[in-house]
Amino acid sequence: MKKKTFGQVLTEARKRASLTQKEVAERLRREDGRPVDAPYLNAVEHDRRRPPPNYLIEQLARIIGISAEVLFFHANRMPAEMEGDPEEEEVDAAYQAFRKALKDTKSGKRKG
Repeated sequence: MKKKTFGQVLTEARKRASLTQKEVAERLRREDGRPVDAPYLNAVEHDRRRPPPNYLIEQLARIIGISAEVLFFHANRMPAEMEGDPEEEEVDAAYQAFRKALKDTKSGKRKG
């Protein structure tokens, strides 16, 4: 199975939230307080632009009701508080836990 793009995940979540691109764009704020333009959001959703900066990803998550971690994953990015250079053992342990969680979810096992 091919991994979805950031734009695909964003579009699906926005539609589940029953919001238009214009409605989301009007609620998104740049660092200077100005709203984001709807054409920019359209380009991101269609993968014609790279995923937005972390502060916009966090806003998008709140607006459309999706986990910021999911958006960061599909943006191939780490949240700001996680950035840095983790030790090899930390990366290995994290990926093993991630793989186990996905495997357990697919096999129907749930955490009690």
